[in-house]
Amino acid sequence: MLLADSSYPFLNAMWTMFVFFGWILFIWLLITVYMDLFRRSDINGWVKTLWVIFTLVLPLIGTFVYLIVEGRAMRDRRDADITAAQADYDAHIRSVAGGGGGGGGGGANTADQIAQAKHLLDTGAITQDEFTRLKQKMLVN
Repeated sequence: MLLADSSYPFLNAMWTMFVFFGWILFIWLLITVYMDLFRRSDINGWVKTLWVIFTLVLPLIGTFVYLIVEGRAMRDRRDADITAAQADYDAHIRSVAGGGGGGGGGGANTADQIAQAKHLLDTGAITQDEFTRLKQKMLVN
């Protein structure tokens, strides 16, 4: 018995795959719409509820209407989120890289390190001699 000797015609298999991927695409769009809808802070809960009801009662029409009405705003919100995340990441990288003492804002970082060492001394985590050595090491760098 060969696989090609099936009672399920090739065009029916192609149509089944088309419908299956159509459902995957629709579910992905619906998830994208809901993610955008629930992350929005410019509308209240009642408007969000109405959008959810609209997309549940008339799923295809509701999803497409939301994409038409809010498509550009969705892109702007996504771009703003990406820009903010990139700025946070850059600030984190600068704060981590600034600890090397290579220049550019090292003075404030040295003061912070001395303050942290003083806190460790005050809590008893290090001795006075260790604090003095750390302080000298930080001031030399």
